[in-house]
Amino acid sequence: MGYLSTLSFVAAGGAIGACLRFLISEFSLAMFGRGFPYGTLTVNIIGSFCMGAMFIALEQSQIPGSPWRALISVGMLGALTTFSTFSMDNLALLQQGAIVKLALNIILNVSLCFAAVAAGYYLFQKSPVS
Repeated sequence: MGYLSTLSFVAAGGAIGACLRFLISEFSLAMFGRGFPYGTLTVNIIGSFCMGAMFIALEQSQIPGSPWRALISVGMLGALTTFSTFSMDNLALLQQGAIVKLALNIILNVSLCFAAVAAGYYLFQKSPVS
């Protein structure tokens, strides 16, 4: 596949991921309010789980350089999850003096996103054939 074709897949995935991120963030805001950055936490957990699942699914399909990898991992999940928003949320909590919320946000994002990527990976991994 050519470079421009791959970029088209990344762009399409990015559009999907950005829209999903907006919708999930708005839903989280409506459900939980502005007291804690639930939207960022939610998209990061969902994106991490999907990244683990996608990685193992594509690895097992043995399709090198798959356009689906560009569309899903770089495009969609790259736009869905965001470390920069996570960092800005943490700065805002620090500036508000909300140290407990700051610590909780960092701990939850790191631990739950790691658990989600591992869960996605292992849940979609095929059992080894004996």
